[in-house]
Amino acid sequence: MRDSPLFEYLIIDQKSAIPKYLQLANSLIIALEAGVIEHDYLLPSLNEVSYKIDISRETIQKSYRYLKQIGVIDSFPGKGYYFCTSEHRCKFKILVLFNKLSNPKKMIYDAFIEKLGEDALIDLHIYNNDFNLFKKLIQSHKKEYTHYVIIPHFTSGGDDVHKILNTLPTEKLILMGKNVRGIIGGYGVVFENFTEDIYRALVQARQQLKKYATIKLIFPDSGYFPIEITVGFERFCKHYGFNYEIIGCVLKNSVSIGDVFINLLEEQLPILFEHIVELGYTVGKDVGIISYNETPIKKYIFNGITTISTDFKFIGEAAANMILENSHRHIEVPFYYTKRDSI
Repeated sequence: MRDSPLFEYLIIDQKSAIPKYLQLANSLIIALEAGVIEHDYLLPSLNEVSYKIDISRETIQKSYRYLKQIGVIDSFPGKGYYFCTSEHRCKFKILVLFNKLSNPKKMIYDAFIEKLGEDALIDLHIYNNDFNLFKKLIQSHKKEYTHYVIIPHFTSGGDDVHKILNTLPTEKLILMGKNVRGIIGGYGVVFENFTEDIYRALVQARQQLKKYATIKLIFPDSGYFPIEITVGFERFCKHYGFNYEIIGCVLKNSVSIGDVFINLLEEQLPILFEHIVELGYTVGKDVGIISYNETPIKKYIFNGITTISTDFKFIGEAAANMILENSHRHIEVPFYYTKRDSI
């Protein structure tokens, strides 16, 4: 069995966000579709697979159970697992490229795969906002996918991203989060309108903001956030006569009574809370906080953190629906203001 050509297909990407058991299951299905495996083919034992590709027996067992659940394999008592079908055609083979891993991205991904169901093989890669890594992933993954689903966010070097995307069959392309100019042909996109989103959300918060002297947007020097956010923020403040600042990070000496902070980066939120507590201020009274991007925990921290946020579940579901419906629409994502006790 160790000389079986099947093992050439059993590839596990240690850096992939896809669970290893699903990677193994997908590899076996690909081998089945390639004709390497036939009906009644007995699968390698757990020990043999574990030895050959260096993953745990528990992971392999979980993968085999999953394949049995979806009707691809069955088992002989005391003998092991075998393929009970000579073919298994997934309707969709999708390359997914995310710029980073985060709670919002997980919400997008979970909604995406839940909507698609079991008819999709998903190859997920993370490029960490690095344009060069993004380009390498595109160039090395031009095998036959039915769709390419991409979040195009970069810290730098992304001016030519349209040239890279135009090397793909654009009728198979769906963008998430942000549109890209210069793409030739029909493609789908579920996009955020960053300038208008923050402007409209702050208009809704205007009455609560009036009790503060200065609105401070924490716009990190590192990490990716669209500059359009600052454009919408400044337009709101100038339009309604609010004092404002844009700062790269929150320091203890940048926190004063009468400040209200709009925080973009999750890692900055506990630092901001720490400074407020150390200074003896009260959140929602002395200092206000609005957090960008809703997550479940923000309902409970300090009696609730006010958020302005896109609908991440909507992004995943809308992209999946375009695949299911074979459509190439351009869909703007809803954006919400959720008032809680932090302002």
